[in-house]
Amino acid sequence: MFLFIPKEAHPDETRVPMLPEGVAKLIQLGAEVSVESGIGTTCGITDDAYEKSGAQITSNRSEQLGKADMVLRLGKPPIEEVDLLKEDAIHVSYLDPFNETELVDALVAHKTSAIAMEMIPRTTLAQKMDALSSQANLGGYVAVLIAAEQANVVLPMMMTPAGTLKPARVFIIGCGVAGLQAIATAKRLGARVEAFDTRPVVEEQVQSLGAKFVKIDLGDTGQTKDGYAKELTDDQRAKQQEAMANVIAQSDIVITTAQVFGRKAPRIVTTDMVKSMKPGSVIVDMAVETGGNVEGSSPGEVVTVDGVNILGYTNLPGRVPVHASQMYSANLINLITHFWDKEAKAFTLNLDDEIMAGCLITHKGELRSEMLKSIREAK
Repeated sequence: MFLFIPKEAHPDETRVPMLPEGVAKLIQLGAEVSVESGIGTTCGITDDAYEKSGAQITSNRSEQLGKADMVLRLGKPPIEEVDLLKEDAIHVSYLDPFNETELVDALVAHKTSAIAMEMIPRTTLAQKMDALSSQANLGGYVAVLIAAEQANVVLPMMMTPAGTLKPARVFIIGCGVAGLQAIATAKRLGARVEAFDTRPVVEEQVQSLGAKFVKIDLGDTGQTKDGYAKELTDDQRAKQQEAMANVIAQSDIVITTAQVFGRKAPRIVTTDMVKSMKPGSVIVDMAVETGGNVEGSSPGEVVTVDGVNILGYTNLPGRVPVHASQMYSANLINLITHFWDKEAKAFTLNLDDEIMAGCLITHKGELRSEMLKSIREAK
């Protein structure tokens, strides 16, 4: 089976879809692997390193896309490259299928078997393939570091000859993978950390990391079968905002991570809440790319409101590209290994497998994802 791994198409992407050690594992499985020249430049990895791992190095991207049985990427493909793919080829990458309707339709029309890495089910068996969680983990870590850099206070308590410096107050909204890592990182840096999530089940996890869980009675809340927070009603959202306003006003740093899978991120922090914070305080909106949790946040920009900086940086995992690439590469290898037929030396699309049922969104000219179908019908 012939696998091609092109360079990432987005000019600001620093991560690499497959590291040389990952290529070596694919070769061991019996695959033939070609990578585009310069694929590892952003991580300081040379073409020689890939060649030593057994990969063919090519500069003819279009030709390789047309020959490959399977294409592996990190970011979604440019729509104009879909027609270059061999018919019935398997394409694996993030696809943003809920928003990229035109791209998904193109994959259907071209009869591409498209696997969306963000659609990997959140099950115990699929955990090692869960790229969404692995990248969110790093995103939570980076969010704290950039907030600490831009805040006008230090995070830990310090005993100095000039007196005692109080620890910074950090408030994390949303305690999924990113939020929990943000809590752990802020605690390591010595901050006083509070956190909130609509799912009461995460309270114990928050406390185990040394943070205080902010309790807000919202009535019936919870999580989906995949572990994501359920969308709140308008009344619940109003209660949440009212109760959080006091915590936000006292915080030096606020980090929002709340997202509803497949939908626009909920608006949680209002302009009035931002204005209630001390000048020099910082808010990091980790949901800015899906609509934003913070009123006024803007993708890729720092917006200042009454002296409070709202950071809308995108692709936070891309700020630590070596480890982000290592994790994504491992996720891909684990996915491929799970569905690899050793005798045929090929990746198999086992349509009866629950993992494949979740992440294979197009196949043989059809849209297969039931979740995607239901959201399209609702529109």
